[in-house]
Amino acid sequence: MYKIGTIPGDGTGPEVTDEAMKVLAAVAQKNEIDYDVVEYDIGGERYKRTGEILPDSVRDELGTLDAAFLGAIGHPDVTPGILEKGILLTLRFHYEMYINLRPVKLFPGVWTPIKDKGPEDIDFVVVRENTEGIYKGLGEFQHKGTPDEIAIQISENSRKGVERCIRYAFDLAQTRDRKELTLVGKTNVLTYAMDLWERTFHEVGEEYPDIKLDYAHVDATCMWMVKNPEWFDVIVTDNLFGDIITDLAAMIQGGLGIAAGGNIRPDGFSMFEPMGGSAPKYAGQGVINPLAAIGAMGMMLDFLGEKTAAKQVENAIVSVTSEKIHSLSAGRMGYSTSEVGDLVTSYL
Repeated sequence: MYKIGTIPGDGTGPEVTDEAMKVLAAVAQKNEIDYDVVEYDIGGERYKRTGEILPDSVRDELGTLDAAFLGAIGHPDVTPGILEKGILLTLRFHYEMYINLRPVKLFPGVWTPIKDKGPEDIDFVVVRENTEGIYKGLGEFQHKGTPDEIAIQISENSRKGVERCIRYAFDLAQTRDRKELTLVGKTNVLTYAMDLWERTFHEVGEEYPDIKLDYAHVDATCMWMVKNPEWFDVIVTDNLFGDIITDLAAMIQGGLGIAAGGNIRPDGFSMFEPMGGSAPKYAGQGVINPLAAIGAMGMMLDFLGEKTAAKQVENAIVSVTSEKIHSLSAGRMGYSTSEVGDLVTSYL
C-alpha cells in the first residue's frame, strides 16, 4: 500500500492534479497496485486565508509518505518567491531531495521549434543537483542603499553533495542504451566550484569504465541543445545551470505542457510535478494541458518501483500525442483538460 500525498496548489494546479490522479487510478487498477492518497491544502489561497505557508505539522507528515505529487505553486496575489521558497525550497532542503530529474523527450506528433529534428533526436535526461549551489541563499549586502553598495551571492558546493549527484547520474547512464554522460559547467570562469565538480566527475568515472564521459560549458550546451540535441544522453550539472538549461530543454520537447520532473531523494521521500507554472489566467477554464502532470505521475510510479505501470502511462501519452492532440497549447488542444485525461485513460 503506497501512501501518496497530493498538493494541488494554485491556479491550474488542481485541474492537472485531478487528471494525473484519474490516470493513476486507471493504471493502478490495471496493475493491481494498492495506494492511498492524502490531499494537502498548501498554497496561495491558504496563505491569504491564514498566513500559513507550510505548517511544521504538514511538513513532518509529508515525510511519512512514500511520495508526493505537486500540481503548481504561484498565486497572483502573493509576492513571487514567498510560496516558492516557503514550500518548494523548504521541502527540497528539509528532506534532502538532492536530485532534480528532468527527462527531455520529444513524443511523436509533438511539434518542436528545432527544424528537421524528431523524436529520435531529442531523448535525453538532465540530472540537476537540487540542494546546494547558489540556491542555498548564502550571501550579504554591504553598504546597501548607497552608491558603494555591494551584493554578494555565494555558491556553496560540498564534495558530498556533488558526488552523490554525480553518482546518481552515472547509475542512470548505465541503464540507458547509449551510456553517455556529459558534465555541464563553466570551468573556465568558475574555477573553484567547477574544479570540484570536474575532479569528482572524473574520479567517480573511473568506477564506471563502460560510460563515455564528455564535458560542455553551459553556454555551449545551450547552443548545442538547439543545433544538435541528439548529442546528449544524460547531462549532470549544478543547481543554477540545471535550472536554466531545463527550461530551454522543455521548449525543444514541445513546451512546458509536456515537461515533467521530479525532486528525488533516492532512498526517501520524493516529490513529482509538471514543470509549468500555475497559469492563473487559465484557471477554471478547463483548457490547460495536463500531459506534463500525467507524465510526472508516471515518473512517480517509476520511482516507487512500478516500472511496468510507468511505461504504460508513457505509452498512453505517446498514443494521445500521435493520434489525437495536434497542439499542446492551452485552449488549442481540441480537447478540454478532463477530456485529455480521459484519452490517456482510454489508451491504458
